[in-house]
Amino acid sequence: MSKYNEYVKEIGERKDQGLHPKPIDDGELLSEIIELIKDSDNTHRADALQFFIYNTLPGTTPAAVVKANFLKAIILGESVVEEITTEFAFELLSHMKGGPSIKVLLDIALGDDEITAKRAADVLKTQVFLYDADYERLKNAFENGNVVAKELLESYAKAEFFTQLPEVEEKIDIVTFIAGEGDISTDLLSPGADAHSRSDRELHGHSIFEHNKEKQDELKTLKEQHPDKRVMLVAEKGTMGVGSSRMSGVNNVALWTGIQSSPYVPFVNIAPIIAGTNGISPIFLTTVGVTGGIGIDLKNWRKKTNADGSIVVNENGEPVLEEIYSVSTGTVLTINTKEKKLYNGDQELIDISASLTPQKLEFIRAGGSYAVVFGKKLQTFAAKTLGIEAPTVFAPSKEISNEGQGLTAVEKIFNKNAVGITPGKTLHAGSDVRVEVNVVGSQDTTGLMTAQELESMAATIISPIVDAGYQSGCHTASVWDSKAQANIPKLMKFMNDFGLITGRDPKGVYPAMTDVIHKVLNDITVDDWDIIIGGDSHTRMSKGVAFGADSGTVALALATGEASMPIPQSVKVTFKGEMKPYMDFRDVVHATQQQMLKQFSGENVFQGRVIEVHIGTLTADQAFTFTDWTAEMKAKASICISEDETLIESLEIAKGRIQIMIEKGMDNEGKVLQGLIDKANNRIAEIQSGEKPALTPDADAKYFAEVVVDLDVLGEPMIADPDVNNEDVSKRYTHDTIRPLSYYGGTKKVDLGFVGSCMVHKGDMKILAQMLKNIEQQHGKVEFKAPLVVAPPTYNIVDELKAEGDWEVLQKYSGFEFDDNNPKAAARTKYENMLYLERPGCNLCMGNQEKAEPGDTVMATSTRLFQGRVVKDSDEKKGESLLSSTPVVVLSTILGRTPTMEEYEAAVQGIDLTKFKPSSKKLVAA
Repeated sequence: MSKYNEYVKEIGERKDQGLHPKPIDDGELLSEIIELIKDSDNTHRADALQFFIYNTLPGTTPAAVVKANFLKAIILGESVVEEITTEFAFELLSHMKGGPSIKVLLDIALGDDEITAKRAADVLKTQVFLYDADYERLKNAFENGNVVAKELLESYAKAEFFTQLPEVEEKIDIVTFIAGEGDISTDLLSPGADAHSRSDRELHGHSIFEHNKEKQDELKTLKEQHPDKRVMLVAEKGTMGVGSSRMSGVNNVALWTGIQSSPYVPFVNIAPIIAGTNGISPIFLTTVGVTGGIGIDLKNWRKKTNADGSIVVNENGEPVLEEIYSVSTGTVLTINTKEKKLYNGDQELIDISASLTPQKLEFIRAGGSYAVVFGKKLQTFAAKTLGIEAPTVFAPSKEISNEGQGLTAVEKIFNKNAVGITPGKTLHAGSDVRVEVNVVGSQDTTGLMTAQELESMAATIISPIVDAGYQSGCHTASVWDSKAQANIPKLMKFMNDFGLITGRDPKGVYPAMTDVIHKVLNDITVDDWDIIIGGDSHTRMSKGVAFGADSGTVALALATGEASMPIPQSVKVTFKGEMKPYMDFRDVVHATQQQMLKQFSGENVFQGRVIEVHIGTLTADQAFTFTDWTAEMKAKASICISEDETLIESLEIAKGRIQIMIEKGMDNEGKVLQGLIDKANNRIAEIQSGEKPALTPDADAKYFAEVVVDLDVLGEPMIADPDVNNEDVSKRYTHDTIRPLSYYGGTKKVDLGFVGSCMVHKGDMKILAQMLKNIEQQHGKVEFKAPLVVAPPTYNIVDELKAEGDWEVLQKYSGFEFDDNNPKAAARTKYENMLYLERPGCNLCMGNQEKAEPGDTVMATSTRLFQGRVVKDSDEKKGESLLSSTPVVVLSTILGRTPTMEEYEAAVQGIDLTKFKPSSKKLVAA
């Protein structure tokens, strides 16, 4: 069967699903389509023409290469298609945005035909996605006296590709749509269970609101009632876009409420408008910027105060909220981009300057942040080639420097890695900065979209200034089903060719490593001054500073080696007191959130800021438990301040694990992994010599707030509870309800336990093994009254446990052990009361493959308690995911319920749960 016939068959199958033909990226298929177009009598010609013009993906896809070359042939008169004039061919090239289209345009612009050269030059003046090879062609042509090349460079130096764009409209009329009450996770907008379809934008769009057709129809009706207005999606009494960093979530919102980016590129919409009472999650807000959208912090509810100004609380001691203005579904509002205010008619509601900074307005005008980033680079190149000063076109970087004020840790890292700032100037929080990125991570459920983004921006190889890029296979580790088998090998090959270290080897030389991406990134980060960008909200390393990002920002970092963002404010977290011997470090993590909320009357001072945690004495493995959880604290990032000796120990552990990756055959031609070992050795030498000690803030650094965690008051294990039955819907499924173990009175039924995800390290696996031995010794046998699913985060940890004898203990008590030679082909739907040793990876935490049974109460070490993530509701009962330490999870499955304090203490007797104690050193720069 020909490629075209296969495509026609697929079109019929998609039509039955209510879908349009899938956009074409296959070069062979498009070549067949072109042959049909050339055959004027062919019955398929009309359809083929439509596919060629309106349904072919741009960028560097194989189809884009074929399309660009055929358009070139039409322009040069080598092929004649009645429906595609020379003018129309140039227009189609202008919408292909880089890669082969730029090559074709440069071929024509630098050719001998003056008329077509001018037309090509006119199109090129609107383009920004040029790369080094394109720069080199222009530079050589200019130096050889080519007039068109000079004209192009002059246009680029003036940034006419930006200045000739229409201004942002002054007034944008919108109509509100309440997507939900309380925090809205990206799971609602792009469900994890539909991760396999994210690169098929139209199909994935059907998953918005978790496939709630009634909600989707309500949105459709609203759009029909207000055809002249844009829809603003709202998180009422909550934050929009918490949880995972999903470009697919923004893509879905844009598909339903945004503007089509090009008439010739199907299902790619831009410019969504979203809002939340408590604003937008930092990662999600960055993603909105990628698409040229607007994110608004509404502040339409506030804490009620009485006559003396004190906060009014309800019977549960929680602040009472009062509505300042309504944004109920169907409310018509106006965004004034000039005044930077939100209006209801003539009534001013709120200042939204933070949503419409000069930089964000540029993103809106350009249709997204990529165009601005590439445009600035192109302007700089052109001016340098011409030997002139680039005129000021773009909003200057915001440079805030407070004389006499010291630097926080994040301010130091940003100053070290900043590019394009005023020489010699020291920047503080609030400055807008371009920074070089050291490590970039892509994960497998968003990686396909990252690959699409790289293709769309015509990138073909990782930036040479990136120390290492890694592509994981952790989110699809649990089940090697038909969807994973179709998607993941293709992704791994693309990323491997691009220059990343990949968890799976496209050539099949080394065994698949489905390690959790955050753990791998934590190991390959070998400098505490590094900046890391990763395609997951839990990209929060315990060395350097890491930012979770959408698939597009990851693509940009891979392609350019840079990222742009404001320097965030910091909150300093220190500890006092002493831990009780039966407490786990996870309890310290939860206590930090609980005590912070108490100290600041329920206000989350961590939200949108960097948590600078003075961890001091814990190695990177163990400290990661804290930094990982900062995503649930709604922080933008976190930084661990370590003692010199602790940092050296962490770097030695990282070196050992990178060496294992090398021995498995994972290094590439560029010897990236060996380069990381060399970098780690250099950093260790700097610390040991005193030349450059471990990163610490200045003693006179300024913080937004300081939190002191009192370990003396931490007397029992702490559990993050989804509070599924809270009468106030907005209080459900947040991570702010932290309860002591005694709250449950030893009676709450637990249906399933999960020890795994990025929140655990080797120490947790050893604790599990020791607890099982303890329980057997105390009771004569180990009997599970609820299933216990265990998923170690990495293969290195499994290998280390095997070498130390702990894996043998786990095998003894398990009823299932993963087999890499025969991975599961289907997700488990029922569980027996036994221990499951699952393949390293995300497993239940991700919720896209394995899930607990509907209605279960799950006790887990993982990070997510959002509705439907780990467990769905049943008709009889709400599913709930309670988050706790490894010892609590293990004991809950043995008992089939939450333990009492007496039972808990007995089970952990003699086990060294953590070595954490507050540092006795002053962790500030001398």
